[in-house]
Amino acid sequence: MKKALTIAGSDCSGGAGIQADLKTFSAHGVFGMSVIVAVVAENTSRVIDVENVRPDMVAKQIDAIYEDIGTDAVKIGMLSTETLMCTVAQKLAEYKPANVVIDPVMYAKNGAPLMDPDATDALIKYIVPLADLLTPNIPEAEKIAGIKIQNEKDMEKAAELILKMGCSQVLIKGGHSEGAAVDILFDGKEFRRFASPRIATKNTHGTGCTLSSAIASNLALGFSMAEAVERAKCYVTVAIEHSLAIGKGHGPTNHFYELYLHGLKT
Repeated sequence: MKKALTIAGSDCSGGAGIQADLKTFSAHGVFGMSVIVAVVAENTSRVIDVENVRPDMVAKQIDAIYEDIGTDAVKIGMLSTETLMCTVAQKLAEYKPANVVIDPVMYAKNGAPLMDPDATDALIKYIVPLADLLTPNIPEAEKIAGIKIQNEKDMEKAAELILKMGCSQVLIKGGHSEGAAVDILFDGKEFRRFASPRIATKNTHGTGCTLSSAIASNLALGFSMAEAVERAKCYVTVAIEHSLAIGKGHGPTNHFYELYLHGLKT
């Protein structure tokens, strides 16, 4: 069985973060493992508090994975401080895993900050160059690239600027734009577009976590980057289409829709 690791914060309400990542890995038939960098007290409506895990404990969790099991893909999500970024960067430089997908999480669905606003430079310096694929949404891409994004041409320009920061490929997600949900993948040579109809629902909690984990899962399974993105986009679209009206705010996506529909195979 292929193995995938998520390095991210937890979400006690189960819709995003580590919990969404592990559900997504499982939905793809990949064995999921986790390194928790922060405990987030949040629900569908708000983030109540964040407590970071000690950097040395984060490093020890990563050591525990690589001294025994190893990985076929790694997804990195919320890293709230420069110290945590440096710790994760040092360990990835040590173990050199393949198929690193980085979701530069800055804000929760309700807009609450999940990364120190002063840590953007550290993100660019230490984390972005580690990415085989970086998956910022439009607000995150604006922050990293330092430009305003108002249309697809701006998305392409941001992708070009971000690629120069050292990542291998970048996927600018268009979920915050108007009209169809168009994501743009840039590998330094060509732009690829992945479009899906915009689904009329507020229940999109954890979509960024889910997409990046789905891409990592498909890379672990041996698909090319473009194939992994396309398959992940389809998976997330179905999960949003059948999202769950749980909680008072932005409900979660339905990570196991196909399993719930068809049941376990006997």
